[in-house]
Amino acid sequence: MSGAKPGGRTLGWAVVGCGLVAREYVIPALQGARNARLVALCDSDAEALMRIPADDVVRHTALEAALADRSVEAVYIATPNHLHAAMTEACAAAGKHVLCEKPMAITAQDGLRMLSACRRAGVHYATAFDQRHHAAHRKLRTLVKEGVLGTLTQARIHYACWLPADWAPDNWRIDPERAGGGAMIDLAPHGLDLLEVVLGDEWQSLVAMTQRRVHDYAVDDGAVLMGQFRGGALGVLQVAYNCPDAYPRRTLELIGTRARALAYKTMGQTPGGTLSLTDATTGEQTWLPLSPDEDQSPFRNQVEAFSDCVLDGRPQPFAPERDVRLVGLLSQALHAGKAFPPCH
Repeated sequence: MSGAKPGGRTLGWAVVGCGLVAREYVIPALQGARNARLVALCDSDAEALMRIPADDVVRHTALEAALADRSVEAVYIATPNHLHAAMTEACAAAGKHVLCEKPMAITAQDGLRMLSACRRAGVHYATAFDQRHHAAHRKLRTLVKEGVLGTLTQARIHYACWLPADWAPDNWRIDPERAGGGAMIDLAPHGLDLLEVVLGDEWQSLVAMTQRRVHDYAVDDGAVLMGQFRGGALGVLQVAYNCPDAYPRRTLELIGTRARALAYKTMGQTPGGTLSLTDATTGEQTWLPLSPDEDQSPFRNQVEAFSDCVLDGRPQPFAPERDVRLVGLLSQALHAGKAFPPCH
């Protein structure tokens, strides 16, 4: 059930919300982690619970029952966005550490509620930005820090997918009440966070334009976000639910005065992809390989990093206050941006 080292201390986890992300990525990560063990699953849908292949795991249909389980020390919240705040408060009150799927909350006010609850209870909180933990992005962060790219001028991300209304039997991602928006609120948080982490800088300003161009549902199916970092670099994010999956649609590009870095197919839930540097003088492209040891699931890296901090009594590496700030920036950009026209 767990990849923990014999005799090593491990953290007991419950996963709340057993949809696609939990089933395909979070649960396998916990089952393979060196310092974590999956002890419980929770979902209001009993059938969804039974579809999860996990032996010796207690299954609950009510959050209260999962939180009453003494073997549960930490909770991964993978429910629709509108439930994050109240569930985090409940977990904190029960003394459980919280790793919550992005976006942290629909509003910055809800994010502050979550942090306050965790502080009062003395438990750890982190937002599940798994792409911080992708091996290629870790290497890219080091390259920027060491000055390999020179002066950073622009950062660009294209992160998109095809998400029709019937993508899932209950497609909550296109429900404005449960999701809080569409492609922008679902996909942009990854890029906003990742660029801050990789650049070691903060967004100073952010504006957005949204569209409902292809899919006939009540939320945006595409958006472009533009802003500037405190250090002066410009950033552009293109996110969409209306981009066919066969297209190249997962790229991260950093433009510097010494080199350009291009990460391809690294944005997403899986390991792999490629990372290359193009020299500013010669135009020569160099591929930077990732070793098998470092190129493991970003979800597993994330779970292990969170568990290490809890078990060792250390703060999480990324302060959750910055997650609240990003929620506020995104919310402001969403409400100040150009309204999308009806789908034709």
